Amino acid sequence: MFPFYLSHLRQAPYFTPGALGFHRSPHLISVLSRKLMSTATTRSNLSLPPPESDIPIFTTVASYREWRRKAFIENRSVGFVPTMGALHEGHLGLVRRSLSENDLTVLSIFVNPAQFAPHEDLETYPRTLERDLKVLAEQQVVASNSDMSSNSIPTLDSNQVKRPSAVFLPSVREMYPGGIEQEIVKQRGTFVEVTAYGEQMEGKSRPGFFRGVATVVTKLFNVIQPTNAYFGQKDIQQALLLRHMVTDLLLSHPSPDHLHIVPTARDPSDNLALSSRNAYLSPAGRKVAPTLYAALKAAEECWLAGEGDEGGKNKNKKECVEIARALVERRIEEARYHGLDVEITLDYIEMNDAGTFEILDDSDTRSFRGNEAAPVILSGAMWVDRTRLIDNLLLGDFGTVVR
Repeated sequence: MFPFYLSHLRQAPYFTPGALGFHRSPHLISVLSRKLMSTATTRSNLSLPPPESDIPIFTTVASYREWRRKAFIENRSVGFVPTMGALHEGHLGLVRRSLSENDLTVLSIFVNPAQFAPHEDLETYPRTLERDLKVLAEQQVVASNSDMSSNSIPTLDSNQVKRPSAVFLPSVREMYPGGIEQEIVKQRGTFVEVTAYGEQMEGKSRPGFFRGVATVVTKLFNVIQPTNAYFGQKDIQQALLLRHMVTDLLLSHPSPDHLHIVPTARDPSDNLALSSRNAYLSPAGRKVAPTLYAALKAAEECWLAGEGDEGGKNKNKKECVEIARALVERRIEEARYHGLDVEITLDYIEMNDAGTFEILDDSDTRSFRGNEAAPVILSGAMWVDRTRLIDNLLLGDFGTVVR
């Protein structure tokens, strides 16, 4: 599976932190307290060795770049899945997509302080590194030579089992050599902003969020140099904003066409969008969490009403959003009636143009926009107790967005 240089490195039992920056630890550091592991000062931030893994782990930019240089020499394509850890089936689906389309697949795990406001959950964000590495090592696809990239070196086997090739696990100091403050007014150094695309939807509720995202993803793209990069539709504004950023900055790794947005992974029982923050939900909270998806589906049904019916009349955006809001209110009343100890608060439900992110006019209808218009992002956010959930649906020719 791996090129020789990877197989050779994997034979070594452990490399100490340093210029090589590649680790394989024989055991966990038992002296770390539970509190320490739940805060921003994680194992990697302290430059301590990560847990044992069958997948090569790179903790420094220099060590990863040496690995990537050899992949360039061997003309191997590299797929990249950036994450903040706490992996779920949505992440793993992106990994399998990358495995099926690339010679090598790299996943990063980095909880980025720059995208958390001071009042947000940086310290309590789920950190499950040992489990993440275990489930990642279990991912595999079987690909024939015909499925490999055109630049790949042919193998003797007609079929090849492909597994994740590497994990990039940097510390905060590695990613922000000059340090990083959560308060934007205190930050010093270089940051990336994609203006006019980060103030709507999530950006309206979380000012500065996309500044942190664009900055860290630019850094990651610069380090990883991916042939293809994979993002989930659940974070649709983030993914489309990054596609704009890649275009504007003239990046080649990945190019805009190689930044892929993959449909949202959902719980098959109730269509709740999978998210690392779902772990925060109480049993009662989990029962009502699908409310947001149900509201978006109601708005979608409203938007498409009359389609294909002779003389059918499309309802406008305002009517559809009001239907979604009314459904949330009904679910709140139902939760109270059944005595569920849970608080539901709707943050927003909105409809935006997928190309410009501009908010649709209240009077806009599907027929008024026409078939040539960009798809509509129907998105929403909802608090369930102290857990903030997001979701979205794409209305129209979503094949131009999700690919």
